[in-house]
Amino acid sequence: MKQYKTNEELLEYLESKNVIVENRKSTLKKLEKYTYYSIINSYKYNFKDSNNNYLPNVSFEEIYALYEFDKKLKLIMLKYTLEVETLIKSLMSNHISKIYGIDKYLCLNNLDDKVKTEVKNKLIDKINKEISHNYGIHHAITHYKDCYGFIPPFVLIKILTFGIISSYYGLLKQSDRQVIAKKFKISDVLLKQILRCLANVRNICAHNDRLFCYRDKYTLKFKEIDPNYIIKDNLTNLYMMVKSLQIILDKRQYNSLVKAIEKEVKKLDSKLNSIDIRDILRIMGYPNE
Repeated sequence: MKQYKTNEELLEYLESKNVIVENRKSTLKKLEKYTYYSIINSYKYNFKDSNNNYLPNVSFEEIYALYEFDKKLKLIMLKYTLEVETLIKSLMSNHISKIYGIDKYLCLNNLDDKVKTEVKNKLIDKINKEISHNYGIHHAITHYKDCYGFIPPFVLIKILTFGIISSYYGLLKQSDRQVIAKKFKISDVLLKQILRCLANVRNICAHNDRLFCYRDKYTLKFKEIDPNYIIKDNLTNLYMMVKSLQIILDKRQYNSLVKAIEKEVKKLDSKLNSIDIRDILRIMGYPNE
């Protein structure tokens, strides 16, 4: 069993593995603020060879630079997934209200007939739990429940997480999904996949896990977005999610997203010595060019 070590001891251990520490005082402050585990254990593998040894001339500053890069990347993706969430919520609430009304829309008959009843019931239960949880806390939920006895879609949608929203969209009738997907000129199947993967990206950002090396087992029909892209491990990666956002965001938003990522890539590139920035971009899923 591993024993507790102070930050000073952890720093000595790191140096014993031939990792260069340029400024001990600054490094100890970073370890105290963000922890050894968050910085080193989470990002060291990108600076090691096949024998699990650190590459020549690896420095703590490089590892920390990758940690900082990933942190900034999460903030960027969180910002733009929020834009997607807002848009999808608006489209869904408007369409559901128009087709099924504002009081009795949340029922099995209004969901996909091809999906198992228990799956649909599970979604409805989740939504009702959110309503119960927010009653007495969220003003609009409390007001509509007390005064009218129901929660209209445009109010309900505000309290649902991106994960529940992506599930809700996926369980709508295909005709309803198609109306919403048509806004982006893509199939309802592709939009369903994009939303499901974006919900996972959102969770990674919110829970401060590693994002740059993101891999998702959920299938994304990326060939419909980029026919020439080669998917090497049959898993969805971060580059694929960035390109997927090009479909949903407007041109100005997408350009801002790309510029923000490019800025952080250049900043990281200037701080890397033992590895090449292309190694990181490759992990993110970016094509060689």
